[in-house]
Amino acid sequence: MTRMYDARGNIYAVVTPNDVRSSGIELPALASLAAQTREAWAMSAIEAFCGWAPGTQPPGSKAHCCDGLLVGPFQSSPPFDLLIVNTDGTLAERSGNGLTIFSQALAEQGLMPTQQTCLLQVHHDKSDTVSPVQTLVKPAEIDGVQGFWLDLGQPSFGPEAVAAQGVEPATLMGCEVSHVRPLSTLDPAWNRSQFVRIGNPHCVTLVTGAEALPSNAQMREPGLANGLTRIAYAMPTGAGQPCPAGVNLQWAMLEAEGRIIARVFERGEGPTASSGTSASAVACAAWRVGWVTAGAVKVVMPGGTAPILLEELDGELSRVKLFGTARLMR
Repeated sequence: MTRMYDARGNIYAVVTPNDVRSSGIELPALASLAAQTREAWAMSAIEAFCGWAPGTQPPGSKAHCCDGLLVGPFQSSPPFDLLIVNTDGTLAERSGNGLTIFSQALAEQGLMPTQQTCLLQVHHDKSDTVSPVQTLVKPAEIDGVQGFWLDLGQPSFGPEAVAAQGVEPATLMGCEVSHVRPLSTLDPAWNRSQFVRIGNPHCVTLVTGAEALPSNAQMREPGLANGLTRIAYAMPTGAGQPCPAGVNLQWAMLEAEGRIIARVFERGEGPTASSGTSASAVACAAWRVGWVTAGAVKVVMPGGTAPILLEELDGELSRVKLFGTARLMR
């Protein structure tokens, strides 16, 4: 049976490369080659491991029973290569919750080092950033809860960081941000956004009132869903505007000191209960405009709260770390 894990409401299936091949799908031996040939096998793998069993799909549920598929490890010892497959068959460069789940699966197999960091390498086929994207993971405990710190490295900011095109400059609290017209066309309150790359691309829209935060139910309504899909998804599913390779969308509101409320619409997935890299991007964007200072930041999403640690050096963010836990569902 496929192993399913939950991390803050994000559910991923975890399979080994041999599991994929045993299902009759031809998967290359190297993760790098598998990434470059994903169109030949990815959707078949999603249907094989992420589809509902016949007659079991609850009414009103999404098309697949999980948010994506983790394929790996491709080695028996670290560093470990893996693939993160979205349910539309595309590959993600990084997923905080996905990597937390993968780390938990490695630990249960006795493959995760317990006293030192472990390097995870996510292979993808995007042309606008390097592959693989590397993440250092270390087992840790916070408030008696066992989990993992993910070192996501140094973020970069602005349209050029995510290859955004056709956006207009704007300001928020004296900081330069962007006006993404396709977003403000959907809602006039969505007129101040900060682009962040933290392994994968993000567009964080900063709002001042809770009424401007879209609910997941609203983001599934056809009109809004179609508009957001055109923005977030690359062609041919979306329009790739303003980012030709697509971009993850977030909305953020400062609730209290060091505490931010967020919503997420993921490229390749749509509205989701939570996202680790999205939470990290939200914290980075909040720091950029002066909402928070370096140190501990909590990002609250419908699926749970993500603890983020921002490290600053000489007035710049030098490192972002994400803490996560995951549990085996079946």
